[in-house]
Amino acid sequence: MDEISLGVPEPLLERLPEDDTTAATDMQEAVGGWERQLNRVIEESEDEREAAGRILEAIERFEDRYQTYDELVPELRAWGQSPIYAIAWRTLYADVVAQLYEHDGLGEHLERERNAQLVEDGIRLQDL
Repeated sequence: MDEISLGVPEPLLERLPEDDTTAATDMQEAVGGWERQLNRVIEESEDEREAAGRILEAIERFEDRYQTYDELVPELRAWGQSPIYAIAWRTLYADVVAQLYEHDGLGEHLERERNAQLVEDGIRLQDL
């Protein structure tokens, strides 16, 4: 499996308030850290299926965080606060997941592993 390369989309950075440079830096550092961790997963995995399974776990965490920020947006609006940072982080998580699925051949491995997990979970539920 090839090394993963992730980035923060430029349009997302352009939507952040101009007077706040820390949010853009935080996002770039976070994505850099995720990239390093995911590449380490690929290196340490014995085969592509194991790597895809572990990357799928990371994707599920990203999807959970996306959901958290998504739920925070209306709450911030209700309190009269700007949801710009929650929207930006929500969008970043969604974009990173999309980047992973679009990576050379990784999307196929992820879909295969997700389907295998669904079947495995279904079998376990039937055994109860």
